[in-house]
Amino acid sequence: MQTLYQSPKIVIREFLTQEKQTFLDLFKDDKVTQYLPDTSPERYVEMFNEMLENYKKKNLSRWAIFDATDHNFIGMCVARIFAHNTNQIEIGYVLSRAYWGKGIATEVCKALTEYCFANTDTNEVVAITDLNNTGSQNVLQKVGFKQLNNLIRDKEELAYFKIERS
Repeated sequence: MQTLYQSPKIVIREFLTQEKQTFLDLFKDDKVTQYLPDTSPERYVEMFNEMLENYKKKNLSRWAIFDATDHNFIGMCVARIFAHNTNQIEIGYVLSRAYWGKGIATEVCKALTEYCFANTDTNEVVAITDLNNTGSQNVLQKVGFKQLNNLIRDKEELAYFKIERS
Protein backbone atom coordinates (compact mmCIF):
# COMPACT_ATOMS: atom_id res chain seq x y z
CA MET A 1 0.00 0.00 0.00
CA GLN A 2 1.51 3.28 -1.12
CA THR A 3 1.20 6.39 1.06
CA LEU A 4 1.02 9.53 -1.05
CA TYR A 5 1.21 12.09 1.76
CA GLN A 6 1.30 12.17 5.54
CA SER A 7 1.12 15.01 8.06
CA PRO A 8 0.21 15.21 11.76
CA LYS A 9 -3.39 15.79 10.60
CA ILE A 10 -4.04 13.49 7.61
CA VAL A 11 -2.80 10.49 5.65
CA ILE A 12 -3.45 10.16 1.91
CA ARG A 13 -2.93 6.59 0.74
CA GLU A 14 -4.15 3.86 -1.57
CA PHE A 15 -7.49 2.27 -0.72
CA LEU A 16 -7.30 -1.35 0.38
CA THR A 17 -9.51 -3.92 -1.39
CA GLN A 18 -11.49 -4.43 1.82
CA GLU A 19 -12.29 -0.68 2.01
CA LYS A 20 -14.72 -0.82 -0.90
CA GLN A 21 -17.79 -0.21 1.31
CA THR A 22 -16.04 2.71 3.01
CA PHE A 23 -15.50 4.26 -0.44
CA LEU A 24 -19.11 3.58 -1.53
CA ASP A 25 -20.62 4.94 1.71
CA LEU A 26 -18.96 8.33 1.12
CA PHE A 27 -21.31 8.94 -1.83
CA LYS A 28 -24.53 8.13 0.07
CA ASP A 29 -24.77 11.59 1.70
CA ASP A 30 -26.70 13.98 -0.58
CA LYS A 31 -24.86 16.98 0.89
CA VAL A 32 -21.50 15.39 0.09
CA THR A 33 -22.51 14.69 -3.54
CA GLN A 34 -24.52 17.88 -4.16
CA TYR A 35 -21.85 19.38 -6.44
CA LEU A 36 -20.73 16.12 -8.08
CA PRO A 37 -21.98 14.83 -11.44
CA ASP A 38 -24.89 12.37 -11.09
CA THR A 39 -23.36 8.91 -10.78
CA SER A 40 -25.05 5.55 -10.35
CA PRO A 41 -24.19 3.20 -7.47
CA GLU A 42 -22.96 0.73 -10.12
CA ARG A 43 -20.57 3.34 -11.52
CA TYR A 44 -19.09 3.94 -8.06
CA VAL A 45 -18.35 0.20 -7.84
CA GLU A 46 -16.66 0.38 -11.28
CA MET A 47 -14.67 3.41 -10.13
CA PHE A 48 -13.39 1.48 -7.11
CA ASN A 49 -12.31 -1.47 -9.28
CA GLU A 50 -10.63 0.85 -11.83
CA MET A 51 -8.81 2.51 -8.96
CA LEU A 52 -7.32 -0.80 -7.78
CA GLU A 53 -6.16 -1.48 -11.37
CA ASN A 54 -4.56 1.98 -11.54
CA TYR A 55 -2.53 1.20 -8.40
CA LYS A 56 -1.13 -1.93 -10.07
CA LYS A 57 -0.21 0.07 -13.18
CA LYS A 58 1.24 2.94 -11.12
CA ASN A 59 -1.19 5.31 -12.86
CA LEU A 60 -2.71 8.45 -11.42
CA SER A 61 -5.81 7.51 -9.47
CA ARG A 62 -8.11 8.10 -6.52
CA TRP A 63 -6.79 7.81 -2.98
CA ALA A 64 -8.21 7.54 0.52
CA ILE A 65 -7.86 10.32 3.08
CA PHE A 66 -7.72 9.25 6.73
CA ASP A 67 -7.36 11.13 10.00
CA ALA A 68 -3.74 10.67 11.14
CA THR A 69 -4.67 10.56 14.83
CA ASP A 70 -7.77 8.33 15.09
CA HIS A 71 -7.54 6.70 11.60
CA ASN A 72 -11.16 7.62 10.80
CA PHE A 73 -12.04 7.83 7.11
CA ILE A 74 -12.26 11.44 5.91
CA GLY A 75 -12.85 11.09 2.18
CA MET A 76 -11.12 10.56 -1.14
CA CYS A 77 -9.12 12.59 -3.60
CA VAL A 78 -8.19 12.16 -7.25
CA ALA A 79 -5.52 13.17 -9.75
CA ARG A 80 -6.07 12.24 -13.40
CA ILE A 81 -5.25 13.36 -16.92
CA PHE A 82 -7.66 16.20 -17.71
CA ALA A 83 -10.17 15.17 -20.39
CA HIS A 84 -10.31 18.67 -21.94
CA ASN A 85 -6.52 19.08 -22.22
CA THR A 86 -4.33 15.99 -21.85
CA ASN A 87 -1.28 18.17 -21.04
CA GLN A 88 -2.98 19.07 -17.76
CA ILE A 89 -3.69 17.02 -14.65
CA GLU A 90 -7.02 17.51 -12.92
CA ILE A 91 -7.34 17.16 -9.16
CA GLY A 92 -10.38 16.88 -6.95
CA TYR A 93 -11.59 15.70 -3.57
CA VAL A 94 -14.71 14.58 -1.71
CA LEU A 95 -14.80 14.90 2.08
CA SER A 96 -17.28 13.51 4.61
CA ARG A 97 -19.41 16.28 6.06
CA ALA A 98 -17.89 15.86 9.55
CA TYR A 99 -14.56 17.10 8.13
CA TRP A 100 -15.77 20.24 6.34
CA GLY A 101 -14.36 23.58 7.45
CA LYS A 102 -11.29 22.13 9.20
CA GLY A 103 -8.62 23.07 6.65
CA ILE A 104 -8.39 19.51 5.35
CA ALA A 105 -9.46 20.38 1.79
CA THR A 106 -6.73 23.03 1.64
CA GLU A 107 -4.10 20.56 2.85
CA VAL A 108 -5.32 17.89 0.39
CA CYS A 109 -5.21 20.34 -2.55
CA LYS A 110 -1.68 21.44 -1.66
CA ALA A 111 -0.50 17.84 -1.23
CA LEU A 112 -2.10 16.68 -4.52
CA THR A 113 -0.69 19.64 -6.45
CA GLU A 114 2.81 18.99 -5.10
CA TYR A 115 2.43 15.27 -5.85
CA CYS A 116 1.44 15.99 -9.47
CA PHE A 117 4.39 18.33 -10.05
CA ALA A 118 6.84 15.94 -8.35
CA ASN A 119 5.63 12.74 -10.06
CA THR A 120 4.59 13.83 -13.57
CA ASP A 121 6.03 16.15 -16.19
CA THR A 122 2.89 18.31 -16.37
CA ASN A 123 3.32 22.07 -16.02
CA GLU A 124 -0.34 22.71 -15.21
CA VAL A 125 -2.66 21.28 -12.57
CA VAL A 126 -6.34 22.18 -12.92
CA ALA A 127 -9.56 21.77 -10.97
CA ILE A 128 -13.19 22.30 -11.90
CA THR A 129 -16.10 22.97 -9.56
CA ASP A 130 -19.81 23.49 -9.72
CA LEU A 131 -20.47 27.24 -10.15
CA ASN A 132 -22.22 27.27 -6.74
CA ASN A 133 -19.45 25.42 -4.88
CA THR A 134 -17.86 28.55 -3.41
CA GLY A 135 -16.24 26.54 -0.59
CA SER A 136 -14.06 24.57 -3.00
CA GLN A 137 -13.41 27.66 -5.12
CA ASN A 138 -12.08 29.48 -2.03
CA VAL A 139 -9.88 26.48 -1.18
CA LEU A 140 -8.36 26.45 -4.68
CA GLN A 141 -7.63 30.18 -4.58
CA LYS A 142 -6.09 29.85 -1.09
CA VAL A 143 -3.68 27.20 -2.47
CA GLY A 144 -2.69 29.47 -5.39
CA PHE A 145 -4.97 28.38 -8.24
CA LYS A 146 -6.16 31.14 -10.58
CA GLN A 147 -9.72 31.16 -11.91
CA LEU A 148 -9.95 30.99 -15.71
CA ASN A 149 -12.97 31.34 -17.99
CA ASN A 150 -15.71 28.86 -17.17
CA LEU A 151 -15.71 25.52 -18.93
CA ILE A 152 -18.61 23.59 -20.46
CA ARG A 153 -18.72 19.84 -19.73
CA ASP A 154 -21.71 17.71 -20.71
CA LYS A 155 -23.74 20.91 -21.34
CA GLU A 156 -22.97 22.12 -17.79
CA GLU A 157 -21.02 25.30 -17.08
CA LEU A 158 -18.28 24.80 -14.48
CA ALA A 159 -15.74 27.04 -12.74
CA TYR A 160 -12.22 26.29 -14.02
CA PHE A 161 -9.01 26.83 -12.04
CA LYS A 162 -5.33 26.35 -12.88
CA ILE A 163 -1.95 26.50 -11.15
CA GLU A 164 1.35 26.34 -13.03
CA ARG A 165 4.61 24.68 -12.05
CA SER A 166 6.79 27.39 -10.50
